[in-house]
Amino acid sequence: MKYLVFFVFLLFNISMMSQAVFILEGIPAATPEEDPIYMAGGFNGWNPGDNNHQLYKNSYEQWETVLDGFPDGISIEYKFTRGSWETVEKGPSGEEIPNREFTFGNGDTVYITIQNWADQNPGTSTAAENVHIMDPSFWMPQLLRNRTIWIYLPPGYDYTDERYPVIYMHDAQNLFDNITSFAGEWEVDESLNELAGQGYNVPIVVGINHGGAERINELTPWINTLYGGGMGDEYLAFIVETLKPHVDSNYRTIPEREHTGIMGSSLGGLISAYGALKYQDVFGRSGPYSPSYWFTDDSLFLFVSNLTKEHDIRFYQAIGGDESQNSIQLLHNMEDSLNMAGFHDITSLTVEGYGHNEVFWRNDFPAAYLWLFSDYAYGIEELRSIQPFIIYPNPAKEAIFLTNLDIMQDDLIQILDSSGKICAEQYGAKKISVVDLIPGYYFIRIAKKGTIYLGKFIKQ
Repeated sequence: MKYLVFFVFLLFNISMMSQAVFILEGIPAATPEEDPIYMAGGFNGWNPGDNNHQLYKNSYEQWETVLDGFPDGISIEYKFTRGSWETVEKGPSGEEIPNREFTFGNGDTVYITIQNWADQNPGTSTAAENVHIMDPSFWMPQLLRNRTIWIYLPPGYDYTDERYPVIYMHDAQNLFDNITSFAGEWEVDESLNELAGQGYNVPIVVGINHGGAERINELTPWINTLYGGGMGDEYLAFIVETLKPHVDSNYRTIPEREHTGIMGSSLGGLISAYGALKYQDVFGRSGPYSPSYWFTDDSLFLFVSNLTKEHDIRFYQAIGGDESQNSIQLLHNMEDSLNMAGFHDITSLTVEGYGHNEVFWRNDFPAAYLWLFSDYAYGIEELRSIQPFIIYPNPAKEAIFLTNLDIMQDDLIQILDSSGKICAEQYGAKKISVVDLIPGYYFIRIAKKGTIYLGKFIKQ
């Protein structure tokens, strides 16, 4: 009998043992290809070159290691090295970082980005001072993994009691810091800080690191026969059910849907459009850049056609003129589908001279923000329809005409570039010269009897 009791006790304890997979989704570009990478921590006496804890390349060419046999609830501290403490990992600017921490039983896969090594010149971080890592290992219960979360806080956040709108963005490695970016950053922080310096109100931005090999899975709501995917619903549930409540509880946000946006590019653009439509009670603004609508075949368009409109949503879709003709056509097909479903507050742009890259998204981001959040950005509580008047011709070469709006002599008309800078202003004119403007896209802001009207045009 005592052997049976012991056997049951043994089985129970074995069942409470956990393992965890640690995957490096990003390492410094200058990491020597021939150098091994090791995991060191209290579990191995902080041995920086322990062969039992050397990482190996998985099928996705990412460094990986597995720790197993640890009871649930046991926490460890650890770091990564290239074999000695002289090569230990460092922060974005080469600074010392705290020990990483993990608790067994709290998920089974941990994705990690190493910013720098101690023996290499780390370069200079381009992230602004008001950008922070909110959590280097935020638990995603819907996906059973951890993820780095960034947060941008508006200038002066620490010195006021104001509340702010929030934009949730994907692929955070590419949003704020050139060191962590794959092919250049969006410069979201620099753009918003510049707008704030010009007097515009700017939001909180929450950036979610992509999951490396899991990126396609997480940013796609449907399975593609060639590329897989299909865990977009779980990813969105994480944002809506876990991340947003955490942000709203710990930061001074305006949590209502009218003040909550979702933005991203490529697959991030796809999930941003789908997410706003699926969670109409959560998101009121959506910014799909170069969206990969092609990935879903017809699934997205069938979803939209069967959708019940619950709330108005403001969409800003933009794609580069050098991207594929199929992608450009699908973007405008999406605009048609949204209109058929009852969503009419839409800007859809094909911007000539740009491809599918961060340069395009970086340069266009200020315009997208000012359009999506124009009521907040301009400090106007009651803003009329974004474009209640007609701008003709559009695109324009020499002059534009304003119709469908009764322009009076004392109405102030301003032309602003995509960064929000005023390029020209005059009073009471329905014909406006644009000869002196360089090619690009512009806003028209009309102040009329205490009401602000906004329009947008392209100068050829």
